[in-house]
Amino acid sequence: MSRSPTAGSSFTPPDIHVVVGALREAYSAFREPVVTEMTRAGRNPFQVLVATLLSLRTRDEQTREAAGRLFGLAPDIPAMLELTPAQIEKEIRQVGFYKVKAARILQVCGILKDRYGGTVPDDLDQLLALPGVGRKTANLVLTRGFGLPGICVDIHVHRISNRLGYVSTRKPDETEMVLRQKLPPEYWIVYNDLLVAFGQNVCTPLSPWCSKCPLAAHCARVGVERTR
Repeated sequence: MSRSPTAGSSFTPPDIHVVVGALREAYSAFREPVVTEMTRAGRNPFQVLVATLLSLRTRDEQTREAAGRLFGLAPDIPAMLELTPAQIEKEIRQVGFYKVKAARILQVCGILKDRYGGTVPDDLDQLLALPGVGRKTANLVLTRGFGLPGICVDIHVHRISNRLGYVSTRKPDETEMVLRQKLPPEYWIVYNDLLVAFGQNVCTPLSPWCSKCPLAAHCARVGVERTR
């Protein structure tokens, strides 16, 4: 049965320090999100941008394989611009909407070359002006590509933040704005990593694993109808 904090309810929003601490303990048992894993060896804003574009509506396993093959062939903007759409399509065929993404990657690379001297801008508004780049992608480039402050909100972050009762929002962009107001700055970058891994393995969209959840005692279970 779903639980939802309401007016007069005794539920208290969770202590985010406790939440982050518990998620950090659980994190080691999960495979890292693909973009985070990529940046362990060093920051590369261009590869973060392209990998995030590839990841849209695609599972991490497929994104990881496609990005590895594509960057093996074209690790930077000049090399990518040497490829044809068909060559890119061949390397990323298993990701969703691969034909659209191949064309989009070349379009973005052309803009980066012509407008930014072959570099990825480290400015949120400039990133958002690139075709196909939304707030999730732009924030991930800033945080994982440049190490700059930002809050990347994908569907996992949006869902779990609301389930916990930490925010009460309808859309990911709204969640980002609320988190910018209340999430302690020291958690801005790591919050996405923790909740994505947690959402893929425990706090799944349907029938989450509440029986083995380290946050069970701190969660409002907003909107949860079935659990395991």
